[in-house]
Amino acid sequence: MSMSTRVKCLLVDDLEENLLALGGLLRREDVEVLQARSGAEALELLLRHDVALAFLDVQMPEMDGFELAELMRGMERTRHVPIIFVTAGVRDQHRLFKGYEAGAVDFLYKPLEPHVLRNKADVFFQLYRQKQQLAHQLQELSETLRLNEMFTAVLGHDLRNPLSAILTSADLLHRRTADEAVRRTAGRMLSSGKRMGRMIEDVLDLARARLAGGISLKRGSTDFGQLVQRIVQEHQSAFPQHRIEVHQEGDLVGDWDSDRLAQVASNLIGNALQHGDTGEPVRVRLEGLGKEGVVFSVTNRGAIPRELKVSLFDPFRGGQRQRGRSEGLGLGLYIVQQIIHAHQGSVNVQTDSGEHTVFRVELPRQGLEVIKL
Repeated sequence: MSMSTRVKCLLVDDLEENLLALGGLLRREDVEVLQARSGAEALELLLRHDVALAFLDVQMPEMDGFELAELMRGMERTRHVPIIFVTAGVRDQHRLFKGYEAGAVDFLYKPLEPHVLRNKADVFFQLYRQKQQLAHQLQELSETLRLNEMFTAVLGHDLRNPLSAILTSADLLHRRTADEAVRRTAGRMLSSGKRMGRMIEDVLDLARARLAGGISLKRGSTDFGQLVQRIVQEHQSAFPQHRIEVHQEGDLVGDWDSDRLAQVASNLIGNALQHGDTGEPVRVRLEGLGKEGVVFSVTNRGAIPRELKVSLFDPFRGGQRQRGRSEGLGLGLYIVQQIIHAHQGSVNVQTDSGEHTVFRVELPRQGLEVIKL
């Protein structure tokens, strides 16, 4: 068996014969036994070694087992080391309670039964090996995920240049040709290219949120009311069969990133138009009566299934809602949430009496200062 699979066990007892006897029972090819004659010596060993299990004698001079256990629980490095107390004293209920309060996982009385001792120790050795294996696997998976996200970010960035050339050519073809069939084809190319461009931007925003520590903002004085009116006009022309009702009241100016808020408004209003019942208008409400912030809500007729509601803001899952009518990657609501969180705001979804879906955004007017300690 390779040395890398060996685990370390700490034995603490002030009597040399007890250390020799206990070490003889536990020592094997895959277990390294560390021995200490005092609490101070044990703490020195714990600073240099990672141990899977510690056997502590209760009755020791200067620092007893309970005091050593409390010190171990107080250090980050040794806080989670399992502790088994060993004592030659008589069974005392008060001592038992004190031992478990100090963080013990078991309490053994001398003379020790060798078979029981080894079996108990093997359980903790196996748990330690499994913990180390899981930590290694998690590290490998995290690195794989990081590389995949970096590849996605680079790919998304590099796709923008050829897509821009395609869109420019399609636009030129659409304006210069007199052939109606060619014009229709160029129009479809423009429409599909713009949709692809939006998808690429979503992928880049996903990469920014996950790799760069969050979506960055360019704050400035922004009139949310004017911004929403512009977004509503754009969507109304794209969805002429739908009605959009807008209600605004109060002061709607704040220190926000106007482009990012336009993204939020466009996504939420577009979702409502795409997924809502055309029998009722989409209702957009902006309320700026409070001094500290603004509330923005979008309501449409139609409820989100309960099983989708819990993962609606998760990347790639939000698009499960009526997937056949979706035109994106399922990243829109996740990006909305990241933008609102970057503004120190909140966004949630509610179902009104099972008939309406309401997305509600609460947005503070000013960015909160982060105090670094």
